[in-house]
Parts: sequence; structure tokens; C-alpha cells
Amino acid sequence: MKNPGVYQLFVYGSLRSGFRSPVYEYISRFFTFVGDATVKGKLYDLGEYPAAIPVEEEVFIKGELYTAKNQQEFSWAIGQLDDYEGMNVEAGEIPLYLRKVSAVYINDQVVDAWVYWYNGDVTGKPIIECGDVLEYLNNKK
Repeated sequence: MKNPGVYQLFVYGSLRSGFRSPVYEYISRFFTFVGDATVKGKLYDLGEYPAAIPVEEEVFIKGELYTAKNQQEFSWAIGQLDDYEGMNVEAGEIPLYLRKVSAVYINDQVVDAWVYWYNGDVTGKPIIECGDVLEYLNNKK
């Protein structure tokens, strides 16, 4: 695995605790919540799920930072999430998301963490201006 030694994960969509999805139960088994955090990026509404695109400007996505409970299990645990995020595809297919180490901002610090960035086209898709999927969905109701 590239970037060995990075055992933190930043999540902004269905992997967040507020969604209470079955995959969050998986997250809570293998990862410990560190705190609310942000990452530079823009969020888009693709209908069934959000898409995050990294940016250089001062625009932030709100989410949660987690750290692996057991570093020896990290590769296996993150591999399961890679599958959930559509990264494990057949030959010739394009993965839905790419997992990359990114700068995450938490409690006036910057830490490295894995982030699932969308790997498709967001042209014409609604932007989630507030940068927070949960807030956006609650306001949409």
C-alpha cells in the first residue's frame, strides 16, 4: 500500500456517524472517532451520493476524522471500504472514487489522512455550498 504509516481516514458522506448507515457500523468497529474536521474541496450532489473534488482554494468540506484501532488490521479494513466506495473494478472499468492521502484540518492542526475523492465528471451537478452533506440533506427535506 502506498503511504504506509497513514492510519487516519477522513469521511464526509455515508461513512459519517450522522448517516447511521450499515457501513458506519463497520467504521466504528475498525476505527476510532477523533473529531470533526475539514478538508479543502468542493462537494456535489449526484443524487444517490455526494462527490468530493479536491481544490487548492480556501473552500472546505466538513466531515469526521477517524484513526485505525489496530494498525495491523488497517490494510484489510481500508480494503473493505475501497470495495464499498467502488474502487475495486473489473479490468477496463474506471473506479468511482480514488483514495488519496490529503491534508485534513482538525483543532488548529493539519494531519494526513486518507480521503475518497470522486473520480468522475461533476459538470452540471448541483454544488453543496455549505460543504456539509448532512446539513445539506436536512435543509433539502
